[in-house]
Amino acid sequence: MNPQISHSQNDFPATRWSMVMQRADGESSVARDALGELAQRYLYPVYAYMRCGGHEPSVAEDLTRGVLQRLLQYDRLVQKQTSVGHYRLFLLDRLRSFASRDWSKVIEEEAPVLDVALPEDLEARYQHDKFGAASPEQAFQRSFALVILQRSLKRLCSEAEQTGHLDMYKALEPYLARDPSASQYEAMAARLNIRQLTLVLALKRLRQRLREMAAEELSDTVTTADDLAREQDALLAVLGELGS
Repeated sequence: MNPQISHSQNDFPATRWSMVMQRADGESSVARDALGELAQRYLYPVYAYMRCGGHEPSVAEDLTRGVLQRLLQYDRLVQKQTSVGHYRLFLLDRLRSFASRDWSKVIEEEAPVLDVALPEDLEARYQHDKFGAASPEQAFQRSFALVILQRSLKRLCSEAEQTGHLDMYKALEPYLARDPSASQYEAMAARLNIRQLTLVLALKRLRQRLREMAAEELSDTVTTADDLAREQDALLAVLGELGS
């Protein structure tokens, strides 16, 4: 998958991360909500980081809550880090800082500032993704990329359902990252009762929409078009490693 699309610097929209980075403008409640939403959206990479750090599932869950609860206490830190154009890098920096402390005291002594409800499938996702001997940082990078991809695929499936093309999407979804063989095209065309050329064109459109949706997901974590391009490159690198 190649999630590259172009954005004009002048036309780059306001994003959740840009709202956070502009916290000094007085709209702290807007920025806090934006940071809270990003924290909830990307809590799986935090959990994967903790699990690959050697913590058992229950402890990793407590640590994940602790990290996310403390994120909203970083008003001044965020204001000072205006050079951090990527939420991914900011979150990784927070993880490193948190992991270097006595986490048990942090959790016991500091009152929560965010009511974090963790999904029940965190450990199941972690086991499914099979990080093996990956370092905590490698697990974080991979799981961040997987969240982007999974959210994009979910949106793509929903769009196909809304337009009445769900059956075709389900048939083509396994081939978003690789081309079907001639026999596979033939089998799909027979099953769906459509021409093979229709499937070829549909797969091309689906891949383009997936690139666009991945870029939209990433856009919320950056502040400029240049930052988005760098995050797209980072995403491609990680996905390439996963697919090799």
